[in-house]
Amino acid sequence: MKISKCTRVINALFVLQIFVSITFAGNVFGQVKTEEQPKTPEQTKTTTQVKVQAAQVNNFVQRFDDKFLINLALKRDDSETKKMLFLSNSLTYVSYSIPVALMVGGVVRHDSEMRQNALYVGSSAAITFGTTMLMKTIFKRRRPFVQNLKIVAVYNAGSTSFPSGHTSTSFAVATALSRAYPKWYVIVPSYLWAGSVGYSRMYLGVHYPSDVFGGAVLGTTTSWLLKPAFK
Repeated sequence: MKISKCTRVINALFVLQIFVSITFAGNVFGQVKTEEQPKTPEQTKTTTQVKVQAAQVNNFVQRFDDKFLINLALKRDDSETKKMLFLSNSLTYVSYSIPVALMVGGVVRHDSEMRQNALYVGSSAAITFGTTMLMKTIFKRRRPFVQNLKIVAVYNAGSTSFPSGHTSTSFAVATALSRAYPKWYVIVPSYLWAGSVGYSRMYLGVHYPSDVFGGAVLGTTTSWLLKPAFK
């Protein structure tokens, strides 16, 4: 099966994503949970500033986001936190290992469909990653622990908050894999993993529920729209 020029471009974006993410992605295994994270100057607020900020939060979604994360943080324990860190960090390994494994399998078995599926999954992750970075620069939503003094994160993540990059990429991979191999034993584990990654970002206090929801929609939509390019 001949690979179109469009597919070659998308594959090049996938390779570019690897270099970009290796450069900028933080390894959460290196983070240590503390009772209270050090506050940056942006996070340090006077009582008056906190009251003013609280009065300004009259948006239903923002109120829900804040309340959800504060309540979630109260339920943290060391054992669960380690699991959430592991799930969050699994994104890098899973999102790269799946397309690589499919490509190797396709080459070894001389299976052009498997190679196409490898490009589809990898390209879905790459394009979603790029779109997420673009949206982050447009919306510039501050991280929960920066926006709200009461929200204490397990570790201080960088970049901006909306949408969740971990969630968008994991759902892009899960959707692409599920469309490439529409079997229940592929679909169920794929979306369970993607959903767990999204939940871990909220549990760790680095993303709001609306960030995660936006990421899930973005990743899923990107993979669906990209499928016709890999027939």
